[in-house]
Parts: sequence; C-alpha cells; structure tokens
Amino acid sequence: MQTEHLDQALAEEFAGHGETIHKLKVSDPHFKALMAKNHELWKQIQNIQNGLTPTADATLDTLEKQRLLILDDIAARIAKAEA
Repeated sequence: MQTEHLDQALAEEFAGHGETIHKLKVSDPHFKALMAKNHELWKQIQNIQNGLTPTADATLDTLEKQRLLILDDIAARIAKAEA
C-alpha cells in the first residue's frame, strides 16, 4: 500500500523515531491530519515530477514549500513527544 510506503519513508527521514510517529498517529488527531496532508501533498508532487500531472513550476514550488512546513511541524511534534 502506498500509504505504508510513505509512512516508511517518513520513518526513514525521521530515523529512529518510527515508534513515536506511530504513537502520535494513533493518539493525536492533529498529528494524524498532518500525516494525511503530507501524504496528499507527496502524491501531488510525485505526479507532477513523474509527468502525470502537468503544471507550472511555481505550483510545484508551492506544493513543495507546503510539504516542508508540514514536515517541520511533524518534526517539532516528534521532538516534543520525545522530550
């Protein structure tokens, strides 16, 4: 399943924090929503980069910036949960 692949990618990106990611995902509705939004943006970005969804470069830049903000929020929540 693609969602599991993305979760694995996040676990690799946040190496050593997979257990915290899982705990937050099941206990924190906002964190779960961040994960869902991250997944949605990731799919859109992948489709654009793979040529499946033609779009302007500015649109891709905007999506990538939105995703980076979400990843920053995810990282902050992981750090707080592990503090």
